[in-house]
Amino acid sequence: MSIDKKTIQLKCLVIDDEPLARRAIVEYIHKVDFLIAKDSCSSALEAQELLSNETYDLLFLDINMPYLSGIDFLESISQPPMVIFTTAYSEHALEGYRLQIVDYLLKPISFKRFYQGALKAKELYLLKNHSKEEMNISDCSMYIKYNDSFVKIQWTDIMYIEAMQNYLKIHTTLKSYTIHQTMIAIEELLPKEYFFRIHKSYLINVNHICSISGNRVLINNAQLPIARLRKEALLNDIIYKNLLSK
Repeated sequence: MSIDKKTIQLKCLVIDDEPLARRAIVEYIHKVDFLIAKDSCSSALEAQELLSNETYDLLFLDINMPYLSGIDFLESISQPPMVIFTTAYSEHALEGYRLQIVDYLLKPISFKRFYQGALKAKELYLLKNHSKEEMNISDCSMYIKYNDSFVKIQWTDIMYIEAMQNYLKIHTTLKSYTIHQTMIAIEELLPKEYFFRIHKSYLINVNHICSISGNRVLINNAQLPIARLRKEALLNDIIYKNLLSK
């Protein structure tokens, strides 16, 4: 079934420890026909509880909050929704884009600037879901734009993908390709039963794992870091299920 652009409604969670700032974002959401203010909360700890029971398409996330910052909170989520940072501080902008956020809104946030960020989220949502509809899993292939050409690659040949700010480096068994794309977008495109995010900067094809030792995964000749919060999930979801001897 194709996506009807006119009926898109992104479910939003607003996370901010300042009641006035939280209320302002919720009011802006009410003005945009493709957004729904599903929930709001005052801390990342509350947000963790909400995310365990509900699915959201977009988070409006403050950075400077007590106990757990917005950045630490986002890094703790294995498969986060789309995120727009809302903050009074500009110094975290590069950190935000490293985490593949949709936009970075500086307080006080005007409605015009808010709407620009919301449109980016809508466009990304359409891109990801259109890619899912068009992808032929049985063909095991996809196209990437590389230099001035469109190159067809088999996702079974992808060993791992490395994030580099606004670019990705796709390492295949034959060669590597650097493309302008986000990790979130390509992670949504690839089949989750084969690809696993071991680190904010690395997405691996589990069929190409040679070994795991300590906090490192060996693929071909590359030793890739495993984030502490992702190692347990990798072992439980992938390794222990296929372990012959204990």
